[in-house]
Amino acid sequence: MSSGGFHVHGPHDHELEHARSGHADHGHHGNSSDEANKRMTNQIALFTAIIATVGAIFAYLGGATQANAGMFKNNAAIKKTEAANQWNYFQAKSTKQSLSEISRDLSPSAADRDKYQAKIDRYEREKSEIKAVAEGLEAQSREWDLKSDQQMHQHHRWAQATTVLQVSIALAAIALLTRRKWLEWGMFGTGAVGMLIGVAAALHL
Repeated sequence: MSSGGFHVHGPHDHELEHARSGHADHGHHGNSSDEANKRMTNQIALFTAIIATVGAIFAYLGGATQANAGMFKNNAAIKKTEAANQWNYFQAKSTKQSLSEISRDLSPSAADRDKYQAKIDRYEREKSEIKAVAEGLEAQSREWDLKSDQQMHQHHRWAQATTVLQVSIALAAIALLTRRKWLEWGMFGTGAVGMLIGVAAALHL
C-alpha cells in the first residue's frame, strides 16, 4: 500500500527479500568453497606429478646402485680367488724350495750343493714376486668389497627415499578424497622428508 508517495512493504515482501538475500549469500559462499577446492585439487595434482617423477628417478637410482653392489661384490670374489691361486702357487714354490734345501744338505759334492743353492735362491725370488702379486690381489678384493658396501648403503638410502615418497603420494590421494587440510600438510611434510633422504643418498651419507 502507498500513501503520500511512500510505499509500505507487507510481511510477504520482507520474506521474499530475505529469501533472495539468503540465496545470494549462499551462492557467494558456494563459489568461495568451490574455488578453494579447485585450488587444493590443483596443488595436490601438481605435487603428486612432481613427487611421482622424483620417486621414479630415485627408484631407478636405487636399482642401479643395487646392481653395482652385486657387480662389485662379484669382482671382489674374482680377485679373492685369483689371490688364493697365487698363494697356492706360493706354497708350491715353498715346497720345491724345501726339497732343494734338503737335497743341498744331503749332497756330498760342492757342485751339487751350489746347484741346489741356485735353485733355492731362484725359488726365494719367485716367492717374493708371487707374494707381492697375491697381496695386491687381496688389496683389490678388499677395495671391491668396500665399494660394494658403499653401493649397498646408497641403495638403502634410495629405497628409503622412494618409500617415503610413496607414502606422501598415498597421503595426497587421501587428502584429495577427504579434503582434509592437515592431510595436505602431512603430504607436503612427508614429501620434503623423502627429498631430504634422496639428497643424503646422492651425497653418500
